[in-house]
Amino acid sequence: MRREGAVVLGVVFSGLAASAAATPTPAQQARTMADVIDRVITNENRAIQQIRQYSPLVETYIQNQRPDKELGTVPAGDKYFLGRADFSKGVALVSLTDTNSKGRKIFGAIGNFFSFSAEFVPGGFLQMIFLDTNGFDKQHYKFDYVRREFLGEVRCLVFDVTPVEKTVKGRFLGRIWVEDQDFNIVRFNGTYSGTPKFSRFLHFDTWRLNLQPGLWLPAYIYSEESDLTYHLNTGHIRYKALTRLWGYNLPRGNKGSEYTDVLVEGDNNVRDQAQRSDLGPVESQRAWERQSEDNALERLQRAGLVAPAGEMDKVLETVVNNLVITNKLDISPEVRCRVVLTTPLESFAIGHTIVLSRGLIDVLPDEATLAAVLAHELAHIVLIHKSDTKYAFMDRMLFRDEDTYRKMNFRHSESDEAAADKKAMELLQNSPYRDKLQAVGLFTRALDQRRKDLPNLIRGRLGNTLLVSGGHVRMRELANGAPELQKRDLKQMPALPIGSRLHLDPWSDRLELIKKQPVALLSPSEKLLFEVTPVFPYITRYNGAAAATASSSATAPR
Repeated sequence: MRREGAVVLGVVFSGLAASAAATPTPAQQARTMADVIDRVITNENRAIQQIRQYSPLVETYIQNQRPDKELGTVPAGDKYFLGRADFSKGVALVSLTDTNSKGRKIFGAIGNFFSFSAEFVPGGFLQMIFLDTNGFDKQHYKFDYVRREFLGEVRCLVFDVTPVEKTVKGRFLGRIWVEDQDFNIVRFNGTYSGTPKFSRFLHFDTWRLNLQPGLWLPAYIYSEESDLTYHLNTGHIRYKALTRLWGYNLPRGNKGSEYTDVLVEGDNNVRDQAQRSDLGPVESQRAWERQSEDNALERLQRAGLVAPAGEMDKVLETVVNNLVITNKLDISPEVRCRVVLTTPLESFAIGHTIVLSRGLIDVLPDEATLAAVLAHELAHIVLIHKSDTKYAFMDRMLFRDEDTYRKMNFRHSESDEAAADKKAMELLQNSPYRDKLQAVGLFTRALDQRRKDLPNLIRGRLGNTLLVSGGHVRMRELANGAPELQKRDLKQMPALPIGSRLHLDPWSDRLELIKKQPVALLSPSEKLLFEVTPVFPYITRYNGAAAATASSSATAPR
């Protein structure tokens, strides 16, 4: 084995010989398979300690599946968890979505992934960011070299890893991908060995991205089971789940370093006091409302729930501007847009700022459908449906991140929602999108069709859900003029899979559009409306910018 490995690695490292004066790189130092494995083990144990220094946001969205004759499988129920990782005492999550308790911890000890009562334990998915925290070394594992393979731009060495003692529960069993410069594990795919009492180990595919120099951190975990048994092997469950991690660089507490770069302005920048004019009553009211709006957005961004202002905001604001201009609206201050980083489909307005979730933008099939969602929120602004200005008081912003969902909400009454629906229809009829509303109706039909199977995807956490009184989808009049949904029609794409449009940088929390040509569908099973799919990130080495772009195995945005 070692002789074969030495030959293979000789090919890998050809042309990398260093001069006598240069400091040899890890790749130049490692000449045998044994050397490589030693470095992989050292780096992985160091990676565990590095990961424990952070407290990223961890979102897990699970869709149960049931067989469908035409589509293969379709969603049949869902679960949603959002929390912050807490490694101070092992592997645990502090829940953000459990609003009935104050920051309840959800522990995820090895084995507690899926219980016999058919309940998923969210902390168990967090455990999947670690290969083995109990001793990853040659004494406990056997390494078999498979081949070289590129993951994006990064060349990797691929190994099959099996535990030496198969009777020990919780050891990793599967395949690892190791980048060939410093020998960090960038992907591992498999499960944990053994069958723990009263629970089941799940299969998973974990990806790490190079977010800072020499730092590879977990960003995605895809998990899927097609024949999982529970309750003494009498029950079966199918599911697909995707865990995302972000917020690695969120500030923790007050940092005095912010004051080390104080800008001292020259005299020419000081306002001329002779021209001073206090704001009048109307201007003061507007300023107060804007202060409440800004405080709320800043607090949500600080909690890692809203993305920093960026490229996607400008795209949304362009569509809003199309609606404003063609309807000859005079709105002051001008409408802004922001994006919530979570998966559930929701939109809401904070003052004159329209907020859409990443998940909602992902599944919208075209610009007209995006315009319809924005038109509903714009209607709230036009109709002067006021937001609560309590957030203008800074003491209301002094709460823990895990209390965000309990402390903040931007919901409107059902009567306001109905009025906004009606006004939005007027705005759309006077807009450049008036001839494309059939596509919006198709989206509405598809959403209505899946709403009972995906209640956690459609439920709003900060604002109103996409459903109105009586369980109907917003602007349901649009569905009346739309054609019927056709499962077998591959050209009819009423909604996209989750993850189709936006890439989230786990370090900076910035969003960017996935620029990719549409994929021609080969069968109805590839339509994947509102569905979770695997991710295959295009991995790059850190260069001061985003480290990878995740592209779903599903169709690209059309």
